[in-house]
Amino acid sequence: MSAEPARAYFGIGEVLAQLRAEFPDISVSKIRFLEAEGLIQPARSPSGYRRFGPADVDRLRYILTAQRDRYLPLRVIKDQLDIDRPAASPLTRSELLDAAGIDERGLAELEEFGLVRRSGRHYAPEAVEAVRAITALGRYGVQARHLRVLRASAERETALIEQVVAPILRQRSPGARDRAATSARDIAALVLTVHAALIEMTLADAGFAGREHGDTGR
Repeated sequence: MSAEPARAYFGIGEVLAQLRAEFPDISVSKIRFLEAEGLIQPARSPSGYRRFGPADVDRLRYILTAQRDRYLPLRVIKDQLDIDRPAASPLTRSELLDAAGIDERGLAELEEFGLVRRSGRHYAPEAVEAVRAITALGRYGVQARHLRVLRASAERETALIEQVVAPILRQRSPGARDRAATSARDIAALVLTVHAALIEMTLADAGFAGREHGDTGR
């Protein structure tokens, strides 16, 4: 009888089961927080569910061990993890179409509503995840025109971040722009965390609370 093939991915509940013996305090919220902070980047299924590969589980184990045993702040852990990670390259239009699994007409519609933007002739790597998520929302009947509120929200949050880092940019000391960029990314991660928490609390108030210790899959 042949051995069962290794799993290519795990759901979030399965990841919890693997790590809980070693890290009893691990939870769905903790994993979501680490993702919002940019320390982990699990893949997503076409329907939007998180999918963790063995490397993702190992990365989580490293992060949790560094926090528990070495008392390292998340920013230091992230810097250590990113040392060997190659910088993501901008994408051409054809590369984005292939990576995101969308056709020309669909991408043009997203651009029309300001949900995907390009710089010159290229797109940021994050555009792939955005297009995939928007496509998944479409399966729930959410159309691109409905998502203009998200674009408006992102623009307001970006304006807030620019306002906060403006004093750093006005400094004439060397490296001021780099410090401003680092601060902007840190603030953006915190804003995303607050945003996600607010949505979770609002859903809970509406009676749609998630299962903290179950496999919510998201």
